[in-house]
Amino acid sequence: MAAVTEADARQRIQIVVPPGQSRERIDRYLSRSIQNATRSKVHRGITQGDVLVNGGRVKPSYLVQPRDEILITLPHPPPPDVRPENIPLDIVFEDASLIIVNKPAGMVTHPAYGHYEGTLVNALLFHCRGLRGVDDGLRPGIVHRLDKDTTGLLVVAKTSSAHVKLAKQFAQHTVEREYRAIVWGSFRSDRGRIEASLGRSKSDRKKVAVTESGKAAVTEYTVLRRLDFLTLVSLQLKTGRTHQIRVHLAHAGHPVFGDPTYGGRSAAWGGLRGNRLHRAANLLKGISRQALHAKTLGFIHPETRKLIRFDSDLPADMAAIIRALGK
Repeated sequence: MAAVTEADARQRIQIVVPPGQSRERIDRYLSRSIQNATRSKVHRGITQGDVLVNGGRVKPSYLVQPRDEILITLPHPPPPDVRPENIPLDIVFEDASLIIVNKPAGMVTHPAYGHYEGTLVNALLFHCRGLRGVDDGLRPGIVHRLDKDTTGLLVVAKTSSAHVKLAKQFAQHTVEREYRAIVWGSFRSDRGRIEASLGRSKSDRKKVAVTESGKAAVTEYTVLRRLDFLTLVSLQLKTGRTHQIRVHLAHAGHPVFGDPTYGGRSAAWGGLRGNRLHRAANLLKGISRQALHAKTLGFIHPETRKLIRFDSDLPADMAAIIRALGK
């Protein structure tokens, strides 16, 4: 699979075919290599001259070779009209500068490909009438995000000034963020640090993987409770990479319980048998997502300059697992 060396989803994608790649039609190769690309779209782009190989035009039947340099120019999609939607929000705190919400599972943070309705931003635009002009049109006020099926605390800026100041704190990694996760297995040590660089998976562009060519990522964990074949852990991010906690824990041999993407939904994990296997299967029926919750959020208020800190309870599905095994 190709490595993307330069990307802008609205402009260009540059791919260098890696050594060892077998000869393959370029339309088939690119449809596998580019997220959300279909073979028909790729075929049309090649025919229109939007795909260059080593600086020249080719036919859809061209067979790619190792070290070919492929440049794809993508059309600028028309920006969708992000509409306010009357979606209930669990508001933890709100003032003139910012709003803290407790995001439920199943809600996408901001509009993106395939998700232009029902997002947190759609709900916020209805609740905060002046939010639309804060920073980006698709992500007004958003300074950080949570995965669709990760629950917990998220701060959104309500003014441009607050957005700049909050974004700076996140960039400098001075924001306190504690997560809680229920993971498979039992850690040998009660405390630890996972350091592994992360980048897009070469086999599946929708996934993140540990890779030497990725960006540095650090996650620290503390064991809070050992629950038979599962463990409740506290996690703190020292960096903020996409899917960081989920990929790091899977890499450490302790995938997040219920995670459908990174190996957390196998009831037979770790060789469970008999009654323990049956219990694991029943617990998985009670949670359709990764058991991951953003529990604590603390930062310097962008206007008062005072430290503020918020905490949240575990969601019902995670609490039910702890009750079931805590006996």
